[in-house]
Amino acid sequence: MHANKVCKEKYRMKNKKMQLALQMVSGYGAEFSAWRMPGTDPKAYTNTDSYVERAKIAEKGKFQLIFIADSPGLNNDLSKQTPQFPMDPMLALMAVARETKHIGLVATLSTTFNHPYNIARQFKALDVISHGRAGWNAVTTSGQVFAANYGAQLPDRKERYEMAHESIQIVQALWGSWGEDAWTADAEGGQYADMDKIQPVNLTGKYFASRGPLPIPPSEQGQPVIFQAGGGGEGLQLAGSYASGVYANPYDIASARAQRQMIRQSARQFKRSPDDIKMFAGFMFSIGATEEEALERRRKLMDFAIEEIPGRVRYLGAMLGLPLSSDSVDIEQPIPTALLSRAYANPQDPRSPRALELALKGLSIRDILAHGVINYHPVVAGTPEQVANFLEEWFLAGACDGFSVVPDISFDGVADFVHLVVPILQERGLFHEEYEGKTLREHMGVSYQYGTVEK
Repeated sequence: MHANKVCKEKYRMKNKKMQLALQMVSGYGAEFSAWRMPGTDPKAYTNTDSYVERAKIAEKGKFQLIFIADSPGLNNDLSKQTPQFPMDPMLALMAVARETKHIGLVATLSTTFNHPYNIARQFKALDVISHGRAGWNAVTTSGQVFAANYGAQLPDRKERYEMAHESIQIVQALWGSWGEDAWTADAEGGQYADMDKIQPVNLTGKYFASRGPLPIPPSEQGQPVIFQAGGGGEGLQLAGSYASGVYANPYDIASARAQRQMIRQSARQFKRSPDDIKMFAGFMFSIGATEEEALERRRKLMDFAIEEIPGRVRYLGAMLGLPLSSDSVDIEQPIPTALLSRAYANPQDPRSPRALELALKGLSIRDILAHGVINYHPVVAGTPEQVANFLEEWFLAGACDGFSVVPDISFDGVADFVHLVVPILQERGLFHEEYEGKTLREHMGVSYQYGTVEK
């Protein structure tokens, strides 16, 4: 981006407020060893109250929404790790909906292995029950292990995205099939609803078909907000066509800014306002009174997953172009000088420059890993100010509209962020102090929509 445009973007973002989504994993936090940390309920996976408690804390911090990712099946070894996803995201959100008043409620449901009518029904019911706070993260599913749960073969990528377009179009049509003023509830006159305004959609595509109508009236925001979290050109087209929120996984400001601009351009391509689509960058954190305290927290998490350290060391070596192994180097020491002199940032891995930066500072291998260089999202292990500084830098650079934040350990990480980081962001004028309205669309500043047409 041209320097002049960067300055203009920073000025524009300075006059905006960032948005925050709390990503709720399986009840424990971002790290699969968090279940062993002191204070954590080892059986939080089945404790729905833990989701409610964290959501209420996030609501006190004025988070725009909570987000629950999901995949339709088990995809990790549970002998020492916790599941990646909750038992059922919709049931978890239903519990949260009854105990909160403002915060948005967003969950993933696959377009590959769910019928559009069921998706439409579940999310619109949640939207009405929560008074207009629901959102659907519409994603395709990859992995034959998941397809096997449905006795099916996994469609190829092209088919999966064709299915996604059909699914979303049918879902939105069903959402709009109950006319906005069809529900009269006229007890005196004896008319419950105007059936002329509740009509079938009669849609038939290559993969899905639905007659409708969906017997659910509109919520205060019309219908749920659509989110998207797929990559590549197909994901970009899906986002530009339908989404009002996009979950993204960039590792640096430059790639994040480029991705955000592509998303906004995709919205324009499909005759939508680019301001009606917000990009949330994934972000992980560990907070301590000092950076050393935050790192010690992450070291402890690593110690609980000690069997994974050899693989992490080898992975770090690949990022730096070095033959590292836990047998050949002491992970409590910096990378030996002779090796480090040959290190470079692997151009195939966008996380590598950060790993090289820390290695060149002389950090031990354990501490390089503790900084989260091989995590799925950027990680800040440090003080509340350091966490706030990272968020501020990215936001003012136009790298995103907000963040999907993932605490290392849920039981205290959510509260620490709300009590220690949010006030700093508010003092700097970067984050709002009160909700702008009552619905998720109002929280996000995106257009009202009912059926297939934005208004």
